[in-house]
Amino acid sequence: MFTKIEAIKSEVAKVVVGQEKMIDSLLIGLFCEGHILIEGIPGLAKTTTVNALSKSLGLDFKRVQFTPDLLPSDILGAEIYDPKHNEFRIKQGPIFTNLLLADEINRAPAKVQSALLEVMQERQITLGDESFYYVVSDQPYNQAIGKLNHQRAAKPLKKTHSSERDDALSGFME
Repeated sequence: MFTKIEAIKSEVAKVVVGQEKMIDSLLIGLFCEGHILIEGIPGLAKTTTVNALSKSLGLDFKRVQFTPDLLPSDILGAEIYDPKHNEFRIKQGPIFTNLLLADEINRAPAKVQSALLEVMQERQITLGDESFYYVVSDQPYNQAIGKLNHQRAAKPLKKTHSSERDDALSGFME
């Protein structure tokens, strides 16, 4: 098992340089089937790291940019009427993936966050049952929503500039 983990870390390191503790933390979250909150200002390779990890694990990866005009059906999917067959069919949303990056979740309306948090808690989607792993990104400027997300994350992971990184992440692996 250790050899496989090292191979995964080596693949991710080909794309993301100098983030060993962050990669270890992401792997721990995935192995524990937990939800991971990555905090940090824009431009610190949060999306690149999660994308590289998903590729190295052979997982399907999707990213949703959360915006104020997002609707729950934009994430979950919806039932669509098919006039050819005179029936409704489910059009799956991006939540139907192995690894979802919900980028800047704090920007979304409350009902979108509620739909996503229900999926995280219940591990099922109202449209049907589907297993998934979930990673969110949070911009540090909205503390009220951030506290809500912290309660649902297995362990928040703060992503900082490399000069601050070692101090901020030193307690995570202990």
